[in-house]
Amino acid sequence: MDWTLEVIVLPVADVERSIGFYRDQLGFALDHDTITPQMRVVQLTPRGSGCSIVFGMSQMEPGSMKGLQLVVSDAAAARSELLERGVEVSDLSIIDAERDGGTLFFFDDPDGNSWSVQQMKIRAEKPLIPLDAR
Repeated sequence: MDWTLEVIVLPVADVERSIGFYRDQLGFALDHDTITPQMRVVQLTPRGSGCSIVFGMSQMEPGSMKGLQLVVSDAAAARSELLERGVEVSDLSIIDAERDGGTLFFFDDPDGNSWSVQQMKIRAEKPLIPLDAR
């Protein structure tokens, strides 16, 4: 039996601001925005990912998630894209230039939840979710 990680609950203080950041600046797809009398639940998914983020229903302190990680095939291009969209990102950190996975950069969302972006060149050839399955 497969066990897949498909949702991470992210604690945020302002749902509208977070939708703007994740959808408009990071480019995540807004899967749903559900409002009930008891709560509001918003789900967004990075392009090509099998795992989404959900907010609007967390008991955690906003900004308390640290070390979430995204993977891209080209860290320099991804960093440039986020800079163009107004996201404050770190410089590229090259831990091991010879080894795939050794190039990273970092950013925080408006609440202080922290993210790293790791370059895995193999994802250009072998995405986790094949293009024909999307």
